[in-house]
Formats: sequence, structure tokens, C-alpha cells
Amino acid sequence: MTSIPQNQNDNTSNQPSFAIQRIYIKDLSFEAPQSPEVFQKQWQPEVNLQLQTQTNALDNNAHEVVLSLHITATSEEKTIFLIELKQAGIFTIKNLSPDQLKATLGSVCPNILFPYAREFISDLVTRGTFPQLYLAPINFDALYAQHLEQEKTKT
Repeated sequence: MTSIPQNQNDNTSNQPSFAIQRIYIKDLSFEAPQSPEVFQKQWQPEVNLQLQTQTNALDNNAHEVVLSLHITATSEEKTIFLIELKQAGIFTIKNLSPDQLKATLGSVCPNILFPYAREFISDLVTRGTFPQLYLAPINFDALYAQHLEQEKTKT
């Protein structure tokens, strides 16, 4: 009979780990201020997307990450529809260095949340009887790297 040295079991408790606990909508607003008139006109909308992420440390290595999307569709300088969505998730993250944790919260977690937000927004716009809106994929790794560069120039 062979036995496993005690310290081998302890190594697994120090291994980095990542788990999704929950993904949910934290806040939502949809407005169509030009309806019903907009449905009777031809229009070529201009769509503007603004993104922001926020993180909140919770108990037991859990972190809430909130991806905020602000989408405005305009035509002839009038707002056709406006969507504000906060797609959120709770992630358990253990045994990462502070820099690795920041990168995970700033890039990995938004990469996980964005497809949920994208699908929900597409469905919401269609339910508002507007033509489908597909948001292009976003490179959160590049956005996080850009954020780090901006932070360096501030100091």
C-alpha cells in the first residue's frame, strides 16, 4: 500500500482557480422616444456603443464584475432608441497575484459577460420591432492593455 505525502494534497489548495458563480442582468433600460413616428419613416441609424466595467470584491474570493453598455441609435440627430444594460457576473478567483487578478477582472470576466449582453441586446431591439442589431465582438484584452498604458501615462 502506498501513501500520498501530506504536502502533495496541500499543493492543490494553492493552485490558481477560477469559477463562474452566476451571470445576471443587474440593470436595464430601453427607450424608444420617437415611436411610433419612427416606424413610418425610412431611416439609416447611426449606432454608438459605450462600454465600462466595474468590479466589486465580495466575500470568500468572490468578485462581482459589471459590464455596462450604453447604446444609442440616432437618425437625423434624433434618438431612435437608447439601451442601458448592466450585465453582471459573480466569479470566484483564488490564488492569483494582484496583477493576474486585475487582468482577470479587467479582461477575462468582461469577455465572458459580453456574449450574454450582446445576445440580450439583439433580442431586446428585435422585440422593440426595430431591425436586428448585432454588436461586433470586442477585444477586451486590447482594451485592458490600453487601460494599463493610460494608467502609466497618468503617473
